Amino acid sequence: MAEDSLFADDDLFADDKDSATPEYTWRVLIADDEPDVHRITRMVLSGFQFDGRRLELLSAYSGDEACQIMAQNDDIAMILLDVVMEDDHAGLDVARYIREELRNRYTRIVLRTGQPGQAPEHEVIRTYDINDYKDKTELTTTKLNTLMYATLRSYRDICTLNEHRHGLERVIKASAEVFSTGAISQFASAVLSQVTNLLGLENSALYCSTTYQNDTLFGSRRFRVLAATGEMQQLTDGDSLDSIPAAVREGFERAMQQRQSQYYDNHYIGYFSSERGSESLLYVTYHHEPSGLDKQLLELYATNVAITYESLLMREEIIETQRELVYMLGEAVEKRSKETGGHVKRVAQISRLLAKASGMSDEEAELIKLAAPLHDVGKIAIPDSILNKPGKHDADEWKVMKNHSQIGSDILNKSDRRILQLAAIIAAQHHERWDGNGYPRGLQGEEIHIAGRITAIADVFDALGSKRCYKDAWADDDIVALIREESGKQFDPQLVQLLLDHLDEVIAIRERYPDTND
Repeated sequence: MAEDSLFADDDLFADDKDSATPEYTWRVLIADDEPDVHRITRMVLSGFQFDGRRLELLSAYSGDEACQIMAQNDDIAMILLDVVMEDDHAGLDVARYIREELRNRYTRIVLRTGQPGQAPEHEVIRTYDINDYKDKTELTTTKLNTLMYATLRSYRDICTLNEHRHGLERVIKASAEVFSTGAISQFASAVLSQVTNLLGLENSALYCSTTYQNDTLFGSRRFRVLAATGEMQQLTDGDSLDSIPAAVREGFERAMQQRQSQYYDNHYIGYFSSERGSESLLYVTYHHEPSGLDKQLLELYATNVAITYESLLMREEIIETQRELVYMLGEAVEKRSKETGGHVKRVAQISRLLAKASGMSDEEAELIKLAAPLHDVGKIAIPDSILNKPGKHDADEWKVMKNHSQIGSDILNKSDRRILQLAAIIAAQHHERWDGNGYPRGLQGEEIHIAGRITAIADVFDALGSKRCYKDAWADDDIVALIREESGKQFDPQLVQLLLDHLDEVIAIRERYPDTND
C-alpha cells in the first residue's frame, strides 16, 4: 500500500503542544501485516499526547501475535486492528478472542481495513463488539489524531468508572469491617486499619480523634484520642489537644474553624461533623498526595464512619449510664445496710474474672459483671431494724431477711433488658447452695444458674474480707480456709478451684476498689 494513500498531508495534530513529562503512557497495539503501516503510524503519532501522557506503541504482524500480546498485557488501551492479515478474517478472530476468551471489555478495538468489501462495516459492527471501523484510505493525519483522542478518552472514562466501582467495593468492605465492631476503642482501631488499606498507606503514621462542640450546659469542649498508630502511638487515650504535636494541633484547629477537611503535601486532616454536633478528626500522613479518586473514597468512607461513630457513642453512653445506675443502686443498698461502698464493684469484678476463667465469652462475662451489683437489691424492702441489727437474727427476723432474694428477683423481672433479666436470676439464686440447702427454692448443683453460682462465691469471699456492722474483716487465710471447706457444700467445686487458682488477681481487685466511707 502506498504511504500517500494511507495518510494524506494534513498535519493539524501532528505536533502536540503539551510538553508535560508524563509518568505513565497509553499503551496502543498496532496489529497489521504490512510493515509500512507500522512505520507510518509510529511516525504520525510520534509526538502525540493525551491527558499529559504519551503513547507506547506495540506491534503485532499477525492475528496470532496480536492474541499473544493481548493475553500477556491487560493494560492496553487501544488496538488498531487490521481485518486481513494471515487470512481474510484474522482481525475479526482477534476481536472475538479479546472479548470472549480474555473477557476484556476495556481495550478499545478499532478495525482498519484496506478492503472494505471483505468485511462490510454494518455487518461487522452488528456482529462484533468493536468500537470503531475505519477504511485505511480515510485515515489522514488529522483523522488518525482525532480517532486517538476520542478512543483514548473513552478508555480513560471507562477505567475511571471501573476504579470508582472497585473503590466503592473497598469502601463497602472497609465499612463492614468497621461497623461490625461493638466498642468505640475497637471501632477507632478498625477505622485506622481500613483507611490505611483504602489508601495503600501501610507505612504511614496516623491517628483518629474526636471532639465535642461547645455544650451550652457545660460550656466546654472535650477532646479524646481514640486510636493511634506509628509515630502517634503514644497519644492513644489522650484527652487534650495540648498532648498532640503543634503542627497537627494547628491543622485540627484550622479544620474545626473552617469545618472542612484539609489536604497538605504530606498529610491529610479529615473533618466530619454529625447532626448532634460532635466533631471527628482524622490525621493521616502519606508520601504522595492521594489522587482525586482516593480523596473521594476517603470522604465517602469517613462520612459513613462519622455516622457510625455517632451511633456507637450514643450506645456507649447508654451502656455507661446503665452501668453507673446499676452501681449506684447497688451501692445505695449497701449504704442503707450501713456497709462500705466498694463491695458491689468488687463483686462485679470478681464475678467477671471467674466467668472468664470458667470459659465464658467476653460478652457473657461482661454481662455478669454488669448484673452482679444488683444481687442484694431486694434489701431495700427489709426493715432497718432487721437489716442493720448488729447481733444474730431470731427465726422470724431471719425469715424476713431471706425474703430479699425473691423481692429483688420480682423487682428486676419487670424489665426485659438482658442485664436486668440476668440480675433477676442472680438476685434470686445467689443464696442457693450447691448441696441444695440454700434459699429461697432449695436448688441443687447445676440447677443453680452459673451466674448465681459465680456471684455467690464472689459475694461471700468479699463480704468476709470486709468490715460489717456485725463483724470485723477476716484474714485472707481464714477466708480461703472457709471457701475450701464449703467446696461441694455451699459452693460449686469447680468455681472454688478457679477462685483459688486466681487468688492473687482476686486480692488485687480488692486493693483496686477499696472501701469508701462517706
